[in-house]
Amino acid sequence: MSFTDEEIAYIRSQRLMRVATVSDDGQPDVVPVGFELDGEQFYVGGYNPTNTRRARNVRAGNDRIAFVIDDMVSTDPWTPRSLRVYGDAALVERDGDEILRITPRISWSMNLDGAWSAGSGAAPPPRRTVH
Repeated sequence: MSFTDEEIAYIRSQRLMRVATVSDDGQPDVVPVGFELDGEQFYVGGYNPTNTRRARNVRAGNDRIAFVIDDMVSTDPWTPRSLRVYGDAALVERDGDEILRITPRISWSMNLDGAWSAGSGAAPPPRRTVH
């Protein structure tokens, strides 16, 4: 597993990700979704997951995917945290539905400890990981 302990703790502390897929005609689509992490891969189900636009996009062969998990520690001062991931998606069966399984390929995490805030100096560079 290429995620650090800090990244895993952050991922497990969050309930939503914003996942983006692309249709055959090139139209991007992004939607907030709940997720699970099994330690290496992410799973996205939801209500009627087999018939979602994201499932149709992946079923059509558009298996490149991106998502972000983010939040704000504070708005005053502005203190964002985030984890961005590029990966590959596949549809897998679970309980009679097709859900997304996302395998991370590259990730970037920023300010997960919440130590940096706007106005406190230059933002630290994101941590980039090839998985």
